Amino acid sequence: MPQTKRTPAGEALSELILDLFRLNSLLFTAGDRMVAGLGLTSARWQILGAIVASERAQPVAWLARDLGAARQNVQRIVNDLQRDGLVTFETNPHHRRAQLVVLTEKGRQSFDAAMRLQLPWVNGLSDGLSIKDLEATGRVVSTLRGRLESSQEPDDRA
Repeated sequence: MPQTKRTPAGEALSELILDLFRLNSLLFTAGDRMVAGLGLTSARWQILGAIVASERAQPVAWLARDLGAARQNVQRIVNDLQRDGLVTFETNPHHRRAQLVVLTEKGRQSFDAAMRLQLPWVNGLSDGLSIKDLEATGRVVSTLRGRLESSQEPDDRA
């Protein structure tokens, strides 16, 4: 027999999800404001960060996977970054059509400048929060992300 109402944990998680949606929107808005003077947006900054964080140059599809984003959206932003001289494309020896995305010196400088702006902001935002609480929140978010990544579709046993 299907459940007709949320469990207490399901209710708490639903509230958390709504807060995370709001938080995501606020973070993107704050990020956009923070890096606007650098000619960046939060989305561009996020992709530059994924490129910096990767051990080696990756194609757009891999960057999109790492970000949990749609490949088409990442491709559009990467094309904009390339047009502005922040990334370049290199031949992928393992795939003829999937070029590798490589950070240029200008891209590295833009990313580093964004991180310098982010430093006092994130330190101020975290002021008064306990490391223990932040780490616990990180574990919950990581667990939820893992569960969602391992499933293709929402559970539709209704």
